[in-house]
Amino acid sequence: MNRKEYHPRVIDGQVERYLSAFGAVCIEGPKWCGKTWTSCYHSRSSVFLADPAGNFQNRELARLNPALVLEGETPRLIDEWQEVPALWDAVRYKVDERNLKGQFILTGSATPVNKGILHSGAGRIARLRMRPMSLYESGHSSGAVSLKAICSGAAKAEMTGEVKLTDLIDYIIRGGWPANQKGDIEEAALLPKAYLDAILEDDISRLDGVRRDSHKMELLLRSLARNESTTVSTRRLKNDIQETDHADMDIKTVTSYLDVLQRLFLLDNQKPFSWHVRSSVRVKQAEKRHFADPSLAAALLKLTPAMLLHDLETLGFLFEALCERDLRIYGESFGAELYHYQDYNEKEIDAVLGFNDGEWGAFEIKLGANQIDKAAEGLLKQKEAIAAERDGKPPKVLGVICGLSSAFYQRPDGVYVIPITALRP
Repeated sequence: MNRKEYHPRVIDGQVERYLSAFGAVCIEGPKWCGKTWTSCYHSRSSVFLADPAGNFQNRELARLNPALVLEGETPRLIDEWQEVPALWDAVRYKVDERNLKGQFILTGSATPVNKGILHSGAGRIARLRMRPMSLYESGHSSGAVSLKAICSGAAKAEMTGEVKLTDLIDYIIRGGWPANQKGDIEEAALLPKAYLDAILEDDISRLDGVRRDSHKMELLLRSLARNESTTVSTRRLKNDIQETDHADMDIKTVTSYLDVLQRLFLLDNQKPFSWHVRSSVRVKQAEKRHFADPSLAAALLKLTPAMLLHDLETLGFLFEALCERDLRIYGESFGAELYHYQDYNEKEIDAVLGFNDGEWGAFEIKLGANQIDKAAEGLLKQKEAIAAERDGKPPKVLGVICGLSSAFYQRPDGVYVIPITALRP
């Protein structure tokens, strides 16, 4: 690759840190998110197992003699390692043998069912999750405001400029796929559809050689799209399929198909958060469901820009998914993890960032600037309620992430107003 043509990604810093700390790094994530390009940038030699040249000779060589494909200048990239699962143990052995850091970079767009894998690789092979581009990476966020600075209380007010609703819709339908950032929106809408077609036609069975019903998988995907950014249960997904598509799937099938989608990195759910295990407030343990990119939900629902303009409720859910995708990418760059909060008193927080020191931040996500006051009021009430709890640990940061705000600032009540199109790590 021409290193000068490389478009920097937020994960670059994490890759370098992990290469300094571990013998090998495995970069995992959905197809087409940029794993190979990023890994090439950080490596000095490479072997591509999915290369069809010579009737897939690289893959055959890896099967016959795994150790041979590991020879080369380090860090050495092994692209799509899951094509030959035995390579995992070969890498682990070679790392132990050499006793050096930064020997290998592995990429994977699927997690095999430990077929041919004897050891976990713990302590030798570190895993990093890569996602499609955030708005900052794709050039659709100015980067005027740092999330890390907000969380540390060091961010300053900025005028960030007007944002068009049609632009936000474009970002959702186009998605964060590196190859999809140019061209008109009609053409851009084709890529997420092609991605899903590839999943249904090939990947769901090629993953482990088990034949699966592509029609049933499509029904499940459509149900997940209808329930994007919600905590819908597995049983409710089953019922939704039956009610909407007049088809039946048993719970066991739904659960097994969800596992397949997780292993293909097609889903990227948000775990629940509790500020203290001894809190008297019962916290719901349901994950908030997300696709790896909101463009996939839009493609499954066959949404056009005109349709989203006239369906602000659906647009709101997809916008929330976009913001939470970006928050996860930015937060992980400085060690923060993304959660959501929901208790049995019907109190919710859209996004929670948990920090390494045990502190946390609470964020509401709103499309329009006219929703900021109500969102800020809700956050402040939540903070007061948590502070009143025994052993309650209120959030140190409160923020409303907004789509149509033209400025970043801190309100007199302490709540930050954060335009998503101005945010960076």
